Amino acid sequence: MNTELKVLVVDDEELARLRLRGLVQDCPSPKAQVVGEAANASQALVWLADRPCDLVLLDIHMPGLDGTQLAARIKQLPHPPAIVFVTAHAEHALQAFDLDAVDYLTKPVRRERLHAALQRVAQRLGQPHGAARAPAEAADEPVIVVNELGRKVRVPVSEVLYLKAELKYVTLRTATHTHVLDDALTDLEQRLGDRFLRIHRNALVARKALRALERRVLPAEGEDEAAEGWVVRVAPVDEWLVVSRRQVAAVKEAIAEGGL
Repeated sequence: MNTELKVLVVDDEELARLRLRGLVQDCPSPKAQVVGEAANASQALVWLADRPCDLVLLDIHMPGLDGTQLAARIKQLPHPPAIVFVTAHAEHALQAFDLDAVDYLTKPVRRERLHAALQRVAQRLGQPHGAARAPAEAADEPVIVVNELGRKVRVPVSEVLYLKAELKYVTLRTATHTHVLDDALTDLEQRLGDRFLRIHRNALVARKALRALERRVLPAEGEDEAAEGWVVRVAPVDEWLVVSRRQVAAVKEAIAEGGL
């Protein structure tokens, strides 16, 4: 896609709209321009009735219709723009992806995260019509989009067993595949919500995949001597991941709630 992205910013806070305008204009690639602003859902719907745009940067908590309700209305338009939610609240992440949002950013928005979201929008708009969602994918199934060998792979969140930060990347593991993401683990944790549990500073695990918790001798780090620590088994791949001491109680509780 060679043309400039046309962006509508919807947020009830003027300073938030001003900051987003500046971040959008600073994006080196893809080029993007804020072509309109709205302080609430009613203003946004009036604006969209007369003018097209490629993307709506959408706050969630607003007077009147909230952002998720507005997103549902936008999806009914003849040519709906892409949606990226921008909010101070992380608890709506799964609902946002149910609405086929391209991304979910939490305030204060980091420049690199917004630019990554704009790149995802450009990639989606550059695909043939209908390629953004696989035909067999359930309409209400949230996904994680993986860029792999020049193509986009949409991994259903229900298939994700764990996400583990390693060096500059995050490994996403399903029962059959391993994918590599360049998203930050903290951002993924905010987007995925309560389905996943942070077991260590470098790992998120799907609650349903947690199995046995054991105490074992762990490999030494650096010059430290090997010491005992906690590990949890992730099913069905039968892999063991290290659990930090502060998260042991939470992992025990999650396993107990799973009836295991």
